[in-house]
Amino acid sequence: MKIGELSRATDTHIETIRYYERIGLLPAPHRTAANYRSYDDAHRARLSFVRHSRELGFTIEEIRSLLDLSDHPDRDCGDADRIATRHLEQVEEKIVQLSALRDELSRIIGRCRGGLAGDCRVIEALGDHRHCESAH
Repeated sequence: MKIGELSRATDTHIETIRYYERIGLLPAPHRTAANYRSYDDAHRARLSFVRHSRELGFTIEEIRSLLDLSDHPDRDCGDADRIATRHLEQVEEKIVQLSALRDELSRIIGRCRGGLAGDCRVIEALGDHRHCESAH
């Protein structure tokens, strides 16, 4: 299939496909006599893997490691488990940070009395971190 067909089949922008080729996540496709890229089902499957991994928030390097494991099915999957576990821990840390951020923003907004910008509690809190109740 041509790059446009692969793009539609995987809902991936053409430039993203080219980028994944440049950085080695997607192997270079064969070229036709007219020098068009020619992708096969293995490219589609690999690109779908990369896309799904990116949607789950994995980094390019984590995906590279997971693809390496996928390319060697006889290897122990412990590394994949460690990568996913470490990623989950990072997601959980981010959730804690985002919850604290949400709470602080809600508190700041709740202090707003309306009126003039010169008396605005939101602007006051944003201008001076000492008005915040937590680190964020």
